[in-house]
Amino acid sequence: MPLEHSHAPQDIAQRLNAGPKISYLRDWVYGGIDGAVTTFAIVAGSLGANLSPAIVLILGLANLLADGFSMAAANYSGTKSEEDDYQRLEGIEEKHIRLAPEGEREEVRQIYKAKGYEGEELETLVAIITSRRQTWIETMMQEEYGMAAVQRSALKAALSTFAAFVICGSLPLIPFVFGLSASGTITTVMTACAFFLIGSIKARWSTQNWFFSGLETTAIGMAAAGIAWLVGYLLHGLIA
Repeated sequence: MPLEHSHAPQDIAQRLNAGPKISYLRDWVYGGIDGAVTTFAIVAGSLGANLSPAIVLILGLANLLADGFSMAAANYSGTKSEEDDYQRLEGIEEKHIRLAPEGEREEVRQIYKAKGYEGEELETLVAIITSRRQTWIETMMQEEYGMAAVQRSALKAALSTFAAFVICGSLPLIPFVFGLSASGTITTVMTACAFFLIGSIKARWSTQNWFFSGLETTAIGMAAAGIAWLVGYLLHGLIA
């Protein structure tokens, strides 16, 4: 079985110097599924109200830009809050190490004692970690607060969500762009294709087979889309 990367010293050094890769997969999946679901809901409701294809297209495009921007802005704010919280906690650790170093060393000692280290081996490990301030701080951030040293970019997270929302949310509108007949059926198929595409792509970062990952995401997405259609259908029935 081939290995995922080389273990030659120069290749290891190059890979580590480049730093860990930050994944924005969840932002793509979140934006893509929501974009397809909300656009499908608007299309389904509009068809139920017997609106013209032009009106359906206008409503769909308005949803893509407005709701897509709203989701991106919310993701930006949430991710930025995580960045701010990391900086706040990092400041606390820096202050504690400066004002109460022995107490912080005891925290490191107890953390690694709980991991099974003891005796001289434990004391050596504590001495090594606390000999460099940045290593000490990063250790406490990870072990005490469960936070990784590498933080996600709020801007990249927001852009990923917006891009996925617009790309996947556009698929249910394609039949109306070309004025195709049986637009409702084609839209349903296009929406399912959007979900399958999302699931297949995300399989690249998991151990799941791409086909089954696509089917799983399609089932989840179409269930959400089905709920949206059912609500629109029932509301239209009440109004009509």
